[in-house]
Amino acid sequence: MYFFQQAFFVIRNRYLARLCSLFRKMWYCPFGLKVGAGTQLTSMTVTWPHQVAIGKNCSLEKGIYFKYDGIWQPGPSIIIGDSVFIGSFTEFNIKKKLAIGNDSLIASGCRFIDHDHGLELTSKMRTQDGPAGEIIIGSDVWIGCNVVVLKGVTIEDGAVVAAGAVVTKSIPKNEIWGGIPAKKIGERK
Repeated sequence: MYFFQQAFFVIRNRYLARLCSLFRKMWYCPFGLKVGAGTQLTSMTVTWPHQVAIGKNCSLEKGIYFKYDGIWQPGPSIIIGDSVFIGSFTEFNIKKKLAIGNDSLIASGCRFIDHDHGLELTSKMRTQDGPAGEIIIGSDVWIGCNVVVLKGVTIEDGAVVAAGAVVTKSIPKNEIWGGIPAKKIGERK
């Protein structure tokens, strides 16, 4: 029985996952999604596929949500570099631009939101355009579980963000930040 279980897992993990990824690429790529060689697509949601570009040899877990929150315009606005890991149920809610550098690690449950609602009293908040700003993530960055990164933030190369942090300010190179709102708690050596 053990042998059959192991054989089933090998077949499922190696071949069925590749086959499902191939079908996802066949579905999304004609709509403009760009996927580099060696990247397998898992179950995910994409609102505007032409707004997403994923680099080579990326590892994507299930349930990732790529949401371009604007009207149609040429893309891409969500750009993911090569050899990036993105954990399950991560959400990219982008109106301007998000860029992630090569070799970065993004743990499960993270949220990237580059815009707000307007706050004027003259009309309903849901109908107002609010401020927006690009989010830039450098290379070799590690972002822990359930981190929220808000508009206008740049996380420079080699930085680390602790789990559960809310990032509202840019993070310099090789620094470790954590907390709500996130602040410097250490440095990589």
